[in-house]
Amino acid sequence: MDFAVSDRATQVLEQLRSFMDERVLPAEPVYDEQRRTLRAEGRPHALPPVVEQLKTEARERELWNLFLPDVSGLSVLDYAPVAELTGWSPVLAPEALNCAAPDTGNMEALHLVGTDEQKQRWLDPLLAGEIRSGFAMTEPDVASSDAGNIRTSIVRDGDDYVINGRKWWTTGAADERCKVLILMGRTDPDAAAHRQQSLVLVPMDTPGVELVRSLPVFGYDDQHGHGEIVFTDVRVPVTNLLGREGEGFAVAQARLGPGRVHHCMRAIGMAERALSLMTERARTRSAFGRPLADHGMLQRQVAEGRIAIEQVRLLVLKTAWLIDTVGTRGAATEIAAIKVAAPRVACQVIDDAIQVHGGAGVSDDTPLAAMYAAARTLRIVDGPDEVHLRSVARRELRGGQSAATGLGERVQQ
Repeated sequence: MDFAVSDRATQVLEQLRSFMDERVLPAEPVYDEQRRTLRAEGRPHALPPVVEQLKTEARERELWNLFLPDVSGLSVLDYAPVAELTGWSPVLAPEALNCAAPDTGNMEALHLVGTDEQKQRWLDPLLAGEIRSGFAMTEPDVASSDAGNIRTSIVRDGDDYVINGRKWWTTGAADERCKVLILMGRTDPDAAAHRQQSLVLVPMDTPGVELVRSLPVFGYDDQHGHGEIVFTDVRVPVTNLLGREGEGFAVAQARLGPGRVHHCMRAIGMAERALSLMTERARTRSAFGRPLADHGMLQRQVAEGRIAIEQVRLLVLKTAWLIDTVGTRGAATEIAAIKVAAPRVACQVIDDAIQVHGGAGVSDDTPLAAMYAAARTLRIVDGPDEVHLRSVARRELRGGQSAATGLGERVQQ
């Protein structure tokens, strides 16, 4: 395994570090103030102007659409440290680079299986950063971690599909720029469990699409929102089918493979920033007559945080390397493993940093509370920990081979 990144990636990382230090991190308080103003105006999901300014500058610095290999020239392994850097400012940096979820996964799906017409209508403006999108899969009335539970129906009627159902946690749906949803629903209830679902493109302005509310996360009302949406006799042309009927689950999984590397590396970036804030606090605060940094309990927390971050980073980099080498199917076990490991580490390191900050750690005077909310949510989104642990365990129980043998066989294939 070779985790060295390409010369192109090295150049991008240098440019991104400068952009983060010079523009993104200083823009965080500006963003917060602009959001407060927009909320007071009754527009809680409007985009603060500073984000468009950052997007313009990111394009000028050629830091744009870096997540998509066919566009950026970066491999999944190359992009991994880029995603980690953006995790230092998880609200601003990904969108500034047009690398924010769920748009990244949606763009990957459109790029992978979209028709020419679908790409022209939706992929091109998404790549240009002109619109945003949502992925409507999760439902409030079923355990959506099992795609076989999905109840939203997609019924063909002549040249149309008719959609009925209710979705929630559709990230991005409340944003004024959200123009299209990729919706998962059942086209064939009698098929095998993972052949019942299909993906359909649903414009937000289609009659029968009702955004009921935007759900907060631990009290944080994210700018892009997490929508609960009701679909009542929603009609879209059959040409809006993304991929083929019955392939919804497979396309969704292909979409999520590299995306989980992105999520996990951003989680590592959040952990790194939390550890940096914790060590700075420890050096500048005293308790019981000496700096916090001199207390053994604090030193243990710092050391444990550093060790955990280094371990999980190596696992995520291995996963990125495997995706580049053998594809998402060959890296399925590692993809499941990192989705458990990285958010756990981020939660623990951020939690320790909150503890060291005391009351400041749970306030909005530091980014720690919001980062914890984001990291804790990662243990649920894109499949809860339990589903991924089940996947890893099943492979182990089927196997009987050593990890080294299994890896060798995968690479040779």
